[in-house]
Amino acid sequence: MANGIVTQGGLLIAATGLRKTFGATEALRGIDLHVERGEVLAIMGPSGSGKSTLLHCIAGVLTPDEGRVVIDGEDVTALDADARARFRLRRIGFVFQFGQLLPDLNAVDNVALPLLMSGVGRRAATTRATEWLERLGLDDQLSKVPGDMSGGQAQRVAIARALATEPAVIFADEPTGSLDSVAGENVLTSMLAAVRELGTTVVLITHDARVAAYADREVIVRDGQLSAASRGDVA
Repeated sequence: MANGIVTQGGLLIAATGLRKTFGATEALRGIDLHVERGEVLAIMGPSGSGKSTLLHCIAGVLTPDEGRVVIDGEDVTALDADARARFRLRRIGFVFQFGQLLPDLNAVDNVALPLLMSGVGRRAATTRATEWLERLGLDDQLSKVPGDMSGGQAQRVAIARALATEPAVIFADEPTGSLDSVAGENVLTSMLAAVRELGTTVVLITHDARVAAYADREVIVRDGQLSAASRGDVA
């Protein structure tokens, strides 16, 4: 676990001039977006607006046709595919709408997996995974597989997995989209309490204004561009 609360500020993510085309469709049309260290940023927009493409380009999952993404001093767009994968494993956590837990692994093993892939020994990985699950109120779910958990419990396991490597940033794509309102609020508050204590940056994709209201800042993507209607200052 991290020791104490991270308080250092400054710019963590700088994305400039991002363009991405799929066939004849311009998904991103020259987006500039800066995210501060420790900030929780919500990206909103209608279906097909380009918000998920923006997240995937910033996270190094997709390579933009034009533009540059720097995360924590690393020019992600300059890395080859293998180097990007290693960077994501070390410095980025992901939370997806449906969790994407491995169905045959119990909660501890699901959370420990990225640690093991990063070279952490099994005993240390298991200890850290258990600590994160307990921290998120899942003491009684440690040995359960995802199919034996509620949707909210499984999503909190996914959050523990994302946090276990102590990443610089978590990218969360509709993390409450598959849950009812009560479970979704519980998942969101659990995640934000943990990241705010650690000072972890979060980039959150959501279509729900109630979810976006938890963020420090909100930007809106329309037709592959940032809208002037965004909440907060867009660098």
